[in-house]
Amino acid sequence: MNYTTLLFDADGTLLDFDATEKRALQRVFDLHHYPLTQEMKKRYQVINTQLWSAYEEGVISRETVIYTRFKKLFREFDIADDGIAFEDVYQKELSRGHDVVAHAMEVVRCLYPHYRMCIVTNGVVATQYARLRDSGLDAYFQHIFVSEEIGFRKPDRSYFDHCFARLTGVEREQTLIIGDSLSSDMQGGINAGISTCWYNPDGKKNHRKLPVTYEIRDLRELYTILEENHGERHSAV
Repeated sequence: MNYTTLLFDADGTLLDFDATEKRALQRVFDLHHYPLTQEMKKRYQVINTQLWSAYEEGVISRETVIYTRFKKLFREFDIADDGIAFEDVYQKELSRGHDVVAHAMEVVRCLYPHYRMCIVTNGVVATQYARLRDSGLDAYFQHIFVSEEIGFRKPDRSYFDHCFARLTGVEREQTLIIGDSLSSDMQGGINAGISTCWYNPDGKKNHRKLPVTYEIRDLRELYTILEENHGERHSAV
């Protein structure tokens, strides 16, 4: 397959969201003088993951995700806060974090001259644009498609239909999506009828048994995949 277009997920694929989230959580709890124990961190992760999964399945809205997670957490730990203003501060702290995944900058710089590249993300508009800008990644992408702006989310086919409507002259058969999420990125790619590359640095199990096209643990493995499908060599810069 002669790929011409690469769709990259943002968080967990190019941006190190785990590092950003860890700092932002600690910062916002400190600002409000609330304790943040290991138990609370773990419970927050569970609540947050469950809510985002429901969002990807179309059960709840993005606003419900972000304005419910701390409300649920505070209720469980008897913190007298509705979580709404707390979430707004948390979003500001998240927007300041622009840690980049290992080798991400090298890879996008190397591929940029050879491919049309876009960001496809379910994140929050203000947060994602700020982080991509501050990291310097935004300079290498022709389009940044954020679900909040589009009105559809990954893995909906409608989300990708919108993207391809903006990408004139791009064939789905020549498009590859790279992402760390089975439920949104890989399922989304399958729904859209494009090739998929699962970035799986921790070697997680494909519990959904999705027929992903490629699986990698290091973003630099993209060089080999693209060389084999394009006949060109991409030297690191």
